[in-house]
Amino acid sequence: MSLPTQNTHSDHSNLMAARELTLIVAATNKMGIGLAGTLPWIGLKKELSYFARVTKRAGPGTINAVVMGRKTWESIPPRFRPLKDRLNVVISSGSTDAEFTISNMETALDFLGSKLVQRKAFVIGGGQMYKASLEHKEAKRILLTRVLGDFECDTFFPIELNEDGTADGWLRKSKQELDEWVGETVPEGIQEENETKYVFEMWERTDSAEAI
Repeated sequence: MSLPTQNTHSDHSNLMAARELTLIVAATNKMGIGLAGTLPWIGLKKELSYFARVTKRAGPGTINAVVMGRKTWESIPPRFRPLKDRLNVVISSGSTDAEFTISNMETALDFLGSKLVQRKAFVIGGGQMYKASLEHKEAKRILLTRVLGDFECDTFFPIELNEDGTADGWLRKSKQELDEWVGETVPEGIQEENETKYVFEMWERTDSAEAI
């Protein structure tokens, strides 16, 4: 199903306010997220399970949304798409075989605002979608899997979230706050799979932060 490129409503106040956007991403300390259209690391099954649990977890009778670009959609093996138990929304100027294809982030925000009640909306990639979402004040939160170590990357997350907890306009939250928001006790400290180490973090936009 494709939605129109332009929003035909001139008065946005008549629309339900768009829900908060949460970006969920795995990135290196240099904020690398991809190489040649795929992940630079392999075999992080527990990290992928965390992604699935968090993006699926919703209240009774509700379903969360995952928002992605066309390339991210096409990178998901056909047997796994759409990502089950989630509303899959693809942002693309062209057509896709997704249930909901929306032409731009502005229209997607209106769509999500009308669809999501007591649900969460997650932006899951790729780099252009992260950048587009961060240009909007609705992007309130980043769930970061910080991958430790050097990996060759050609795609990068658009803002720097430093390992020491500093960032321009963003604040790293506590372990307790992360647990409360995702609804589970997240493994603490450095995790390791397939010789790759990583840490789970949550960041939130500060009141003084402006959209990029």
